[in-house]
Amino acid sequence: MNLLVIAMGLNPEVLILILVVVLLMFGGQKIPELMKGLGKGIKEFKNATKDEEAPKKDSEKLEK
Repeated sequence: MNLLVIAMGLNPEVLILILVVVLLMFGGQKIPELMKGLGKGIKEFKNATKDEEAPKKDSEKLEK
């Protein structure tokens, strides 16, 4: 977490403020739904990148 804060250039106080604003905007019940949707999106993205890499690896094996 500390590396993320340093990389983004945000101090912990700013991150806490952002989290409070998000909590106020969406409410406590909506946040788990948002995180679930975000997780599904990341999972789909990873699967799509794996599908793109698989044909390249197969073609490399055939050339050797």
